[in-house]
Amino acid sequence: MPINNSFYDKAFEYLDKGKADSAFFFFNAAKQIYLEQGDSVQVAKCLINMAITQQEQGDYYGAQETALQAIPFLDEKNSEHQTILGMNFNALGMATVELNDYPRAIFFYEQAIKYSDDPQNTLVYRNNLANTYLYNKEYEKALKIYDDIIHGTHKNPIEYARVLSNLTRVKWLKDSTYSAINKMIIALKIREKEHDLWGQNSSLSHITDYYEKRNSDSALIFAKRRYAVAKKIKSPDDQVRALKKLIKLSPSDSSKYYFEIYNTLNDSIQKTRLAAKNQFTMIRYEVEKNKADNLSLQKDNAEKAYNISRQRIWIGAVSMLCVVLVVGGALWYKKRKERLQLEAQNRIKENQLNISRKIHDVVANGLYRVMTEIENREDIDRDGILDRLEMMYEKSRDISYETEVKKPEQQDDHTQIAELLKSFVTENRKVIIAGNDAEKWGRIDVDTKEQIHHVLQELMVNMRKHSQATNVVIRFDWDHDLLRVFYSDNGIGMSDSQVKGNGLTSTGNRIFNLNGKITFVTQAEKGLKIEISIPIL
Repeated sequence: MPINNSFYDKAFEYLDKGKADSAFFFFNAAKQIYLEQGDSVQVAKCLINMAITQQEQGDYYGAQETALQAIPFLDEKNSEHQTILGMNFNALGMATVELNDYPRAIFFYEQAIKYSDDPQNTLVYRNNLANTYLYNKEYEKALKIYDDIIHGTHKNPIEYARVLSNLTRVKWLKDSTYSAINKMIIALKIREKEHDLWGQNSSLSHITDYYEKRNSDSALIFAKRRYAVAKKIKSPDDQVRALKKLIKLSPSDSSKYYFEIYNTLNDSIQKTRLAAKNQFTMIRYEVEKNKADNLSLQKDNAEKAYNISRQRIWIGAVSMLCVVLVVGGALWYKKRKERLQLEAQNRIKENQLNISRKIHDVVANGLYRVMTEIENREDIDRDGILDRLEMMYEKSRDISYETEVKKPEQQDDHTQIAELLKSFVTENRKVIIAGNDAEKWGRIDVDTKEQIHHVLQELMVNMRKHSQATNVVIRFDWDHDLLRVFYSDNGIGMSDSQVKGNGLTSTGNRIFNLNGKITFVTQAEKGLKIEISIPIL
């Protein structure tokens, strides 16, 4: 059953009003509620909408990061999740195209098509994939897709015009002698009839490019029309692109006029995007800060509840003692009275003494056990306070029922290392591991093993972000008193300046703290090799 989340609805209201920063804030707030409720699908939807918002505002790296966060919340084997996975990979593709990383964008669009089960969505994803092949100058691949999908668009004029314009364009780019203008004009007229301003903007751009080297006067006319449409759709990026053409095609006096507009608009776009990026970052910071403050408040309240609970236990124990004493005294008096009538005074006193000793033993021992338990709990460390408070709550709720939570068995070290490294395996990337022997890891202390685990993780994360590698090899060599880790990949390598960055500074610090040594061997576009040596006992 869907969870009622007013923040989610409010985010879309702000999107409709064009208030991207407010929409981003409420999507983020809605995500927190869905996280608390355990609704992973809605969490993913919030992250995807946040990524699309960032992409539309020009924060392309931020959009990539946000969209990638959505993937762990979706199960690719669950058919209900696959449509959302397709949308997320499409969002990743759009952001990546803007960064001119066409090979990776192609991968994302292929994944979007793989998971899509909606024909209309699939058509859009395939069109995006073909566009990316075109940008990457892989014209044959783009042409094949356009030829294939145009037959399924005749019932939808807008989609037909989109594919027709793109198909004609790629044919012209592939063969400069191809006469593309007639079909480009047909696509433009369809878009004008359908009042598709975004489509008109695209068609006018294609026609301007076509005429640029054939008929500069015609190219100038269509460039002016495109600039007018770009202003109507309020697209700063398209206005800038149109102005570039006008500057190039116009006479010198007009060119100067357009250049001044271009400079002003371009500066405004850069400032706006920087402000948007900072705004998105601040929104996340404020949300996380509020979350931390709430956790701190909850901790304070839990400590107060613990103190109140302890006081109640003391009061309960004292009350119980009083009840026991009253009941015991009554029983003792009754038995004493009966025995005065049946036995001699000395026998009665002796029996009374025995009864008193029994009551003392039971009550005193019970109270001592409770006092010892409370005293021991006062000495526990603050890091474990939440777990112990929960245990105290359970005991105070039902003191006669106690459970001991057993710590789950931990995986052995070589299995943890193998699972860490294998988690970076993809369809396009192999990870080969050698020398990961179970018995060898027993020679290393726990703290050193933990640091090695972090070092390997940082190397693999750096590889995934920057290297574009398809083959990665990690080899462990064990000497008597030295562990050597050899890392190599076939990626694009790094320059010396990049070695100091790329998130590897903390890796070097960890190894230095272990009295170890790290050596980089890298050549641009020829991969990366790293040798790490760490002393062991």
